Amino acid sequence: MVNVLIVRAHPLNQEVSRSMKVTDAFLNAYKEMHPDHKIEDMNLYHVNVPEIDRDLLNAWNDLNQGKPFDSLSDSQQQKVNLFNSFTEKFLQQDKIIIANPLWNLSIPTRLKAWIDCITVAGKTFKYTETGSVGIVKGKKVLHIQANGGVYNGSDPASQYVKTIFTFLGVTDFHQLFVEGMDHNPEKADEIVEKAVEKAQQLAKTF
Repeated sequence: MVNVLIVRAHPLNQEVSRSMKVTDAFLNAYKEMHPDHKIEDMNLYHVNVPEIDRDLLNAWNDLNQGKPFDSLSDSQQQKVNLFNSFTEKFLQQDKIIIANPLWNLSIPTRLKAWIDCITVAGKTFKYTETGSVGIVKGKKVLHIQANGGVYNGSDPASQYVKTIFTFLGVTDFHQLFVEGMDHNPEKADEIVEKAVEKAQQLAKTF
């Protein structure tokens, strides 16, 4: 069984969001090609994604000092369990598709919080004498991002996502950009349709 996780980082649907429209096109084509694959479609704006806060930092410190889990406060236990659930879900996947808009040259904060949940020492990377080493192997990742301008992959957001997954050890990494709609509004529909076609073609080989 191949496990596939769709990570959507946009509060709006495909009727408004260009990144979601292209993601839907990819997903529909992918399902036709792989009807037996197990697909989980998760929108980060529909779930509670924990941020690293004082509760989590203090809880991790206490656990590292050997204190029992049940000595943590109820809030700490809940946040630790929730954080760990996102880490474990990521580790169980064979393929991950991440979709987001470019907001102020960055990714949405919900996506950053999710990335924090999967960037965990001892689980997705480790420290060695020569530096940090990613230990995530055998996963395919596709990053879909919609940009109002044209950056050709040089924007900080897409570079950050690529850097993170490379850091974690992912070598089979793909990018699909929908960009230039605000720079050339008269060509916006054409740009999106071309991206939809690319997404459908990519779904056949991903």
